[in-house]
Amino acid sequence: MNNNHENSRLSAIEAILERSAIEAERRSIEAERRSIEAERRNAEAERRNAEAERRNAEAERRSAEAEKTMENLKASIEETEQQIKRVSQQMGGMANSNGDVAQEYFFNALYNRKTLFGQEFDEVKTEKRKIKKTGVEVQYDILLINGKSVCIVEVKYKADTDDVRMIPAISKKFRQNYPEHANKKLYLAMASLTFDEYVENECKKLGIAIIKQVGDTIEIYDEHLEQ
Repeated sequence: MNNNHENSRLSAIEAILERSAIEAERRSIEAERRSIEAERRNAEAERRNAEAERRNAEAERRSAEAEKTMENLKASIEETEQQIKRVSQQMGGMANSNGDVAQEYFFNALYNRKTLFGQEFDEVKTEKRKIKKTGVEVQYDILLINGKSVCIVEVKYKADTDDVRMIPAISKKFRQNYPEHANKKLYLAMASLTFDEYVENECKKLGIAIIKQVGDTIEIYDEHLEQ
């Protein structure tokens, strides 16, 4: 009886020890699993940090490249602007020079001729006047004046249609700026060393005489004007 009781007690102890060992092993496995999971998370975090650093480095590199590109572009634009400015100054000087040549040529030709539209003009002059009411200074390339008529001649080295279209506006202001000639017959003319068909047609349409260089002299086309 005592032996059976002892055996039962031993069996119970063995069962308890076995369960304890199994629980200890389970806990060990769970702890190892958690450790592996933590390592995996750390590795993932490190990977993400490395990727973020790589992206930041790439963004900084691209930003530096963009900044350098902008600096180069700015320098290129500034250089282009300087070149344009130099060319514009050169072209402006050439235009002024050409305009002076045309002005002198037609002024001398008309001064020596003094006859237009079948009329003899007493004065041939370049006129600049400051208007008292407005303070604006107006200039007329060539004015031909006699007792009953005035001819305004706009001079260009190479006339275009826009130049022609501005002449009627000039004539409207003339009577206001020169009240002493307000009652005289007013003629308009375009003088240019170079004319094309479009410019001539625009002159004819607007009733503007055409004065052009032909060889060593000038020719005046005024058949389309009302005398």
